[in-house]
Amino acid sequence: MPVLPILPAKLGELISAMAENLAVHQKALDLTDQNSRAEDAAYEKLLKDLRQVAAHLSVTANQMADYRDLAMGRHDEKAMMHPRVEDAFEKFVQRKRELLTLLEQTEERDNQLLEMMQANKR
Repeated sequence: MPVLPILPAKLGELISAMAENLAVHQKALDLTDQNSRAEDAAYEKLLKDLRQVAAHLSVTANQMADYRDLAMGRHDEKAMMHPRVEDAFEKFVQRKRELLTLLEQTEERDNQLLEMMQANKR
């Protein structure tokens, strides 16, 4: 089980970075503008929720890491061959593929924005 804690840990880091991005963006809002105040209020809720999710993922990753040295218990081979076991794993693999696709789709746009930000510093 050594690889499994990496997934929740990385997801937690990603969510934490998303929250940090929103927080610094929030500082640029002109709160004299009504629309900006509404955006600010929305960001406050999102930031709270994202930070909680990131913290929970971090705790879960640490727990999983702590459990990695547990001796593997006996498994019922018949139960492991049940279709729901394959279905659950197939769903897990599919969600990972979907996440990878999403990350690949947004990577180019994100890199372009980052390049623009870096060019504006020069």
